[in-house]
Amino acid sequence: ADGTSWMAMYALNMMRIAMELAQYYQVYEDMAIKFFEHYLYIAEAMENMGEDKEGLWNEEDGFFYDVLQLANGESVTLRLRSIVGLIPLFAVEIIDHHLLEKMPNFQARMDWVLKNKPELANLVSHWDEEGSGRKHLMSILRKTRLKKVLTRMLDEKEFLSSYGIRAMSKVYEENPFVFTVHGNKNVVYYTPAESDSRMFGGNSNWRGPIWFPINFLIVESLQRFHFYYGNSLKVDFPTGSGEQKNLDEVASNISNRLCSIFLKDESGQRAFNGGNYKFNYDPNFKDYITFFEYFHGDNGRGVGASHQTGWTATVAKLMKPRLG
Repeated sequence: ADGTSWMAMYALNMMRIAMELAQYYQVYEDMAIKFFEHYLYIAEAMENMGEDKEGLWNEEDGFFYDVLQLANGESVTLRLRSIVGLIPLFAVEIIDHHLLEKMPNFQARMDWVLKNKPELANLVSHWDEEGSGRKHLMSILRKTRLKKVLTRMLDEKEFLSSYGIRAMSKVYEENPFVFTVHGNKNVVYYTPAESDSRMFGGNSNWRGPIWFPINFLIVESLQRFHFYYGNSLKVDFPTGSGEQKNLDEVASNISNRLCSIFLKDESGQRAFNGGNYKFNYDPNFKDYITFFEYFHGDNGRGVGASHQTGWTATVAKLMKPRLG
């Protein structure tokens, strides 16, 4: 599910770049049309995988899952809730109506798809329906599916941590996911910090911790959805609390949780230091920030390499609005 979703995100990003370039060089309008069509074909692939046309969306769970293709042609859905099912959030672009008006060929192609390929158009968001400020939404997630995915993601018993969004649902801490194939039993536990497996080299762990690049994209995607829906879309935050928030408010709250990994708490400690007295209070160390590879899914402690400034330093972008 994540591989196809990344490609859908890529197609929409390239489409948007081509649309901007087309304002100056008309030849890029054809490129925009090409990537728009690629985006639709990827959405179609997500609904029809393998010989038995197995889709990646599970309506019962309200989540996207990986589908395993066995040698005998059988498709098996891996009903394991991880960031795999959150990546489809990233495939989202907001197009201003005035931009479409400058691209008649692109708009004509969109209209043709609606008229001649309605089954394809129905797989994605309704781009023909204008949202807040005459904006158009292009997303893998229609509104109903978006709300279901967010219900999972914003649940403190699943993905929502005090420090961001976990890479895997916390439900597997006490109830591990078990998958048996050809007599081999495979078990996956929620593992919030260091990996308990050498499968990923023994250092990286995608089974529970908080990863900044993923969280950064979650925040940006929620903001984009809000640009379109505005206050017409509100969700329980956290799930089950009964407190309704629009998606910009949700994005801001998640951003604050991520920032709290680095900011001092009431006792003067920074979560990423993991309670280390010297790093928290020694004047020679307390104000030196290390940008770890990933962070403990429950307490925010830094884990892995401590020099990953490339992606973890994106926290500076999240802090910028807070600093005015």
